[in-house]
This record gives sequence, structure tokens and C-alpha cells, in this order.
Amino acid sequence: MPIPDYQRIMLPLLTVLADKKEHRTKEVIETLGKKFNLSDDEKSKLLDGGQPVVNNRVGWARTYLKKAGLLDNPKRGYLYITERGTEVLVNDPQSINVKYLKQFPEFMEFHSPLTPLDNKDTVTVFSDETVRTPEEIIDSAYEEIRKSLASELLTKVVTMSPVFFEKLVVELLVKMGYGGSIKDAGKAIGKTGDEGIDGTIKEDKLGLDIIYIQAKRWQPGNTVGRAELQKFVGGLAGQGAKKGIFITTSSFTKDALGYAPKNETKIVLIDGSELTRHMID
Repeated sequence: MPIPDYQRIMLPLLTVLADKKEHRTKEVIETLGKKFNLSDDEKSKLLDGGQPVVNNRVGWARTYLKKAGLLDNPKRGYLYITERGTEVLVNDPQSINVKYLKQFPEFMEFHSPLTPLDNKDTVTVFSDETVRTPEEIIDSAYEEIRKSLASELLTKVVTMSPVFFEKLVVELLVKMGYGGSIKDAGKAIGKTGDEGIDGTIKEDKLGLDIIYIQAKRWQPGNTVGRAELQKFVGGLAGQGAKKGIFITTSSFTKDALGYAPKNETKIVLIDGSELTRHMID
């Protein structure tokens, strides 16, 4: 089943602690994972910051229950149920969520929105209907910002000259760790008779191998087909090269994505979406 949101985790979490013993947080998370029948993929799913999603949601369920006085942590990494928490379970609630926890004054103090006169240590939280944790909301907002920035970047890049674009991709690859300085690592070719090669980049700082680049500054919707890749592979053969990177501001057709040279040549395809992601990174 999908990973439950942090509000749906509250009651099962409190139930795990019903025996009034101290439980390691790690063991509680494992127990809840089994209770929710989470797959290995679901258990390993990460937020952008690297924290497992299930750990994050259990963590916020724990925080809310603690602020309501239903559980506590006597020492780092351990949890136990309080007397109030035991009383709540005796009443056999159908669920525990933010709305339920508002009956407790301590929780209301924690949950109240900030005003300019409030204590700066108060935590700002969200509405009763919020099912995402603060980190998940931040991740989502961050992705929206990246998408907007990527769109603006791509729009700008396609309006620039082909020579600018060829130099841009060489500089980008240097920033990604290929070669050393821009002066030493790569060069843009872009001349008649270059056999379809727009630039070169050293694979490492020592220059043990050269990677050839094809850069297509095409408008979105003008997709790169298999024929263009075959032409590029032919250009690599003309240079005696085995490695190439084909970068476009548009996208690749299905046939192009499925194309694999039968010789030892290896090419990497980077479309507009991936290009702007690397530029932002």
C-alpha cells in the first residue's frame, strides 16, 4: 500500500507504544513499515534532502503526538507512551489527526499560527487538512521553482546563436567535472568540414580520452531523429572516436532513443529537459 501521510500514522504509532515500554525509534519505524505492508521500494523512497519519506512522516507524527502530550522521548532515539496517551487509547478513537489533537491546550499553543508578537521559537504549522509534511511541501515548491527556471533557461538558450550554444555545452560539461579548466578541457569546433562535430571535451583532467560533442539548438517540437544520430556516429568514425555526447534543446524521437550503434561507439543523449537540469545543478 502507499506510504500513509503523517496524520494517518499517528494512531498506529501510538498503538505500537501501548505496552508502556521504551521503544527505539528505528524499531518503531520498522514495525509500522510491516503494519502498512510497505514494499522495499516504498521504504527506500527518499525526499530531495535524502531522508526516507517514511522516516520523515513518522517523525512528524511523533512530533505532533509529543506536542499534544501523548508520547515522549526519555532519551535520544527512544519513545514511550504517556498516561495521557494511554487514556486516549482506552477511549478507542477511530483516528488521531490534527483536528483530534486540538483538544489539548499544549498542542494548540504549538499549532497556533505565528503573529509578529509571538515567541520566535514557536513552530509554524499548516491547516488541519494538510497531509504533507513541511519537508514534502518544501520539496514540492522547490521542484516547481526548478521547473519554472528550467523553462526560462530553455527559452533563453534557443534564442541565442548556434556558436553561443556550442560554447555553452562545452562550458557546462567542464562544470560537470570533465577535463580541467575551460581552456584546457574543451573547445568548440563549429566549422565547415568538421564532419558534424561541434566540440570536444577531455574525459578527465589528464586528457586520457576525448569525447566529441554534437549540439543542436533546435526549437521545442523539432525532434532529433535516428538519422541525425547515425550521421553523428559517422562523424565520430571519421575522427577515429568511440565516445560522443549529443545535446539538443528539443527532444529525441522514440527511434532515436532506441538507437544503439553496432560498433564500439558509445553516445549519450541529452535533451532540453536534462540539459536545463544540469545547468541548474
